[in-house]
Amino acid sequence: MPVSGLGLPESVRACLFDLDGVLTRTATVHMAAWKRTFDEFLARFDPGQPEFSQSDYNSFVDGKHRADGVRGFLASRGITLPEGGPADPPDASTVQAIATRKNELVLRELEEHGVEVYPGSVRYLRAVREAGLPTAVVTASANGEQVIAAGGFADLIDARVDGVVAARDGLRGKPEPDTFLAGARLLGVEPSAAVVFEDALSGVAAGRAGGFGYVVGVDRVRQSDALAEAGADIVVDDLELLLGEQA
Repeated sequence: MPVSGLGLPESVRACLFDLDGVLTRTATVHMAAWKRTFDEFLARFDPGQPEFSQSDYNSFVDGKHRADGVRGFLASRGITLPEGGPADPPDASTVQAIATRKNELVLRELEEHGVEVYPGSVRYLRAVREAGLPTAVVTASANGEQVIAAGGFADLIDARVDGVVAARDGLRGKPEPDTFLAGARLLGVEPSAAVVFEDALSGVAAGRAGGFGYVVGVDRVRQSDALAEAGADIVVDDLELLLGEQA
């Protein structure tokens, strides 16, 4: 199967895309929801703590399952909370309550404003399909199916591994490679013959840890050096920039 003009090695036989920040602009929605959630929590629990920042999002939350993001950020601030459960009220001081509060804010934003896609990345996705390569979305979001449908590109996706699938199948979240490996299995390819497209440091690390043949870092928040250090083979500002390029 030729991959000429896609900026990928000739050995690539399948493409696995992260969703938020790669194909859709919902990463900004997630950042805003996390900031409001954590800032409200810190104001109640430990008012002396600095507010949640973009750097916190990049380092501890981006690309991870919600509960893992909560634990990671709180650990960075020296805070340990009980795990709690899904029935906890959103203002309870538990990991699950904070995760629930964040998801409520994201769903409200998506309902009010919809999903914005990166046009260049969707053009690249379409070119990948036209080249005969199967595609999968691999995302930590439990709302993956809804976001893909709202973005209008469900017909370009052959398989989906999201937070719902990960919970059902017991897959560890990024930076562990489990979800990307599951995506490769669904597409019927070995990791070495697949490419991972990621904007999150944890996702790039997962692609590298999984032994994938090529990892493309997508730099949306000016962290190109960090993406390269995490294991990206190439870093671009948008996937459309790969069109017409040879790896």
